[in-house]
Amino acid sequence: MRTVTKVAVTHCRGRIEEGEMTKSKLRQAGAFVAAAGLILTAVAVGSNSATAAPKKLIGIAFDLGGKDNPGFNQLAYIGYQQFANSHPGWDEKDLQGANSDTDATRAQRLQLLVSAGCNPIVVVGFSYHAALQTVAAKNPNVKFALVDDSIDNAPNVEGLEFKAEQGSYVVGAIAALTSKTHSVGFIGGVNVPLIQAFEAGFKAGVAKINPNTKYQSTYASNPPDFSGFNAPDKGKEAALGMFQNGADVVYSAAGSTGLGAHQAAAQAGAGHWSIGVDADEALYPVNQKVANFILTSALKNVNVGVKSFLKDATGGTFTPGVHMFGIDNGGVGYSLTGSHISAGVRVKVNALIKQISSGEIVVPTDPTKINLPTK
Repeated sequence: MRTVTKVAVTHCRGRIEEGEMTKSKLRQAGAFVAAAGLILTAVAVGSNSATAAPKKLIGIAFDLGGKDNPGFNQLAYIGYQQFANSHPGWDEKDLQGANSDTDATRAQRLQLLVSAGCNPIVVVGFSYHAALQTVAAKNPNVKFALVDDSIDNAPNVEGLEFKAEQGSYVVGAIAALTSKTHSVGFIGGVNVPLIQAFEAGFKAGVAKINPNTKYQSTYASNPPDFSGFNAPDKGKEAALGMFQNGADVVYSAAGSTGLGAHQAAAQAGAGHWSIGVDADEALYPVNQKVANFILTSALKNVNVGVKSFLKDATGGTFTPGVHMFGIDNGGVGYSLTGSHISAGVRVKVNALIKQISSGEIVVPTDPTKINLPTK
């Protein structure tokens, strides 16, 4: 049976806990989503009463995949869940992105949430940037949060950004400390600056441990094609190629495309590892058969940012602009499910985490600034 351990680091100002995600939250999230539908139905029926209070609605615009798929989107939903548990009286309405989306369809989706009476509204993913810029300007009394991006000079938008490069640095160090072939790989979903920051952190973490490690990287798609976040077949093909070229650890920052990398590691066999992203991918039901090949996951605790925004927006402390979440405030971390990371490696990694938290190590966001051999 696999176990999950929270990683905690102690420093002069207290304890940093690497992620709030627990095994029970991930495994029960699907059940909660189903139960939420029944709860909202009951609320809707009760609202017909003349004495019922007006509904207070939180809107969520999901990216590809929606709340039913474990990962980035579901973490946003769990952030709402955590807020609602301590703030009764709020309901939720959500809409989901599609592969065929354009800025116009995304804007329509956001406007539908506004028209339904949602306020505040959580917008998940940088692909909504242009759409939100338009809709927020037209609805100045509605408070929005944009996950993984921000909008300049928007007085009603909080940008929830995560120092994903920090979590990626940590798993890069883990990859280099684990690799027996001294060869690793990176798969990005879409070749945009946000994902390049994941690669930069990973690459820098590898270089910190062993600057002679052979390095391979690829991206599943280039903008404006965002299908690279939802292409497991491409992820599997890319990872198999990297394993065949000598890599024994591959990190994917690519949404569900990374599921294919996990399958490739299992197909390559013992001694080959994949690394997940955003949430603890070893706990995904879809990864049950390949979980023993998932070395760790770089956690991006979107739930922490979403809960913080909802408290701000409903509690009178809303502040527009960038709100940053990193190692020092529980925004990023790494997972230990499966106990694949040795105690010795954890000691070295925790020392690096302390250096990042203190500012002694500043993790880069441009992968071209880090040099590793490719042959």
